[in-house]
Amino acid sequence: MSVSLPRTVLPPEQPAQLAPQDAATYAEWFACLAEPTRVRLLHAVAAAGCSVTVGELTEQLGISQSTCSHHLRKLADVGFVLLRREGTATLVSVNPACCTGLPHAADAVMGVLAPRPCCPEDLPTDVGVRPLEAADWPAVRRIYAEGIATGNATFETEAPDRRALDHTWLPDHRWVAEVDGEVAGWAAAKPVSDRPVYAGVAETSVYVGDGYRGRGVGRTLIHRQVTAADAAGLWTLQTSIFPENRASIALHHSAGYRTLGVRERIGRHHGVWRDTVLLERRRVDGPS
Repeated sequence: MSVSLPRTVLPPEQPAQLAPQDAATYAEWFACLAEPTRVRLLHAVAAAGCSVTVGELTEQLGISQSTCSHHLRKLADVGFVLLRREGTATLVSVNPACCTGLPHAADAVMGVLAPRPCCPEDLPTDVGVRPLEAADWPAVRRIYAEGIATGNATFETEAPDRRALDHTWLPDHRWVAEVDGEVAGWAAAKPVSDRPVYAGVAETSVYVGDGYRGRGVGRTLIHRQVTAADAAGLWTLQTSIFPENRASIALHHSAGYRTLGVRERIGRHHGVWRDTVLLERRRVDGPS
């Protein structure tokens, strides 16, 4: 499954038209999902977060194995799920591209071009965010390395040194999250270009340390990141995320980012070509 933006770009008063080839692709996707059992199967596989067997799915949904296999083949033909044999079992996993492709298709069809409302709600009370200080650099680089170790955080293979990060990151857009006095994560932004026309455009990063994931640290960091960027006059934030990093994609969507598309085989990571999802957030009131 691959996704592209509408190919015609017009002024705001003349909405862009959906290209015929995009419309045909999206119609095929929606037609595949015009069957409740397939929707339930796709949800079950996606929610599992790992490969599941056909037998597990038949038991979970209360359907026969032949019915399950039939609908899984339909989902696989369109590209929603991936099937592979392991011994006598068939393992089913969600196609990472569909986690971004399907929401993008809906946005494209409905003409959703404005950013989503900001920002994450229900922020944890035990997580604080403050500007990065000199003493935080060792913890920041350690958390960076922990993200690299997951294999789905960045193309980097080792944490950049302090001097490189200090030179790259915007001085007023470096944040650390604290839990019980310990640095639990960080967020930063860097300029995308030194050309004056792009002065309000920045590339963002959010990293949460081992042992602190799932506690709202990312939500708290991105809330501070985007609200501070808005207040400072940055009109566009962008980021690139591996499709497999579904938690990060969801986090950014919650902060008003929208998926622009999937950049296929954009770079090699440990010898393997990887895709990235390009997301963008525009300040609601636009450039000042």
